[in-house]
Amino acid sequence: MGFTIAQGLMLVLLIASTMALSTANKGWQFGNWPSRGPYHPNNTQTSNRIIVGDSYHWNYGFNYTEWAIKHGPFYLNDTLVFKYDPPTPNTYPHSVYLLPNLQSFIKCDLRNAQKLGNATQGAGEGFEFVLKRPWQPHYFACGEHNGIHCKNGTMKFFVMPIYRWYK
Repeated sequence: MGFTIAQGLMLVLLIASTMALSTANKGWQFGNWPSRGPYHPNNTQTSNRIIVGDSYHWNYGFNYTEWAIKHGPFYLNDTLVFKYDPPTPNTYPHSVYLLPNLQSFIKCDLRNAQKLGNATQGAGEGFEFVLKRPWQPHYFACGEHNGIHCKNGTMKFFVMPIYRWYK
């Protein structure tokens, strides 16, 4: 079971664009991003605690890929906090999986994924995941009901932590 040429090209494009964005973002602390202004939320010299989805948290119907793009870059030792309501008779449960590779991410294949948080662990203060692998993508997805929230394209995102640039 190997990669097709299209999947290989997509992987190269994904890695190249991520590296280009992270390199281009190196100087944003000097106000180089007019759409964000000089005060980006991840512009510190220490590790950050970042709530996934901001005030929306980890819920169905929110585009987390777009959220990750707006909040990047993410740095080594930043902490992602996943908060979501525990399941009730009126809501769908959520969970968080760490997918092993791009192909699993694209297909929302949970077979070899690591479950980071079950349907009740996101309640209250949520649970934390520290980004410990620099320059390696971390693929996250909701895995409830065989990944249906992932498969519709909204409850999944990836980050590739980089080393923090110090002045």
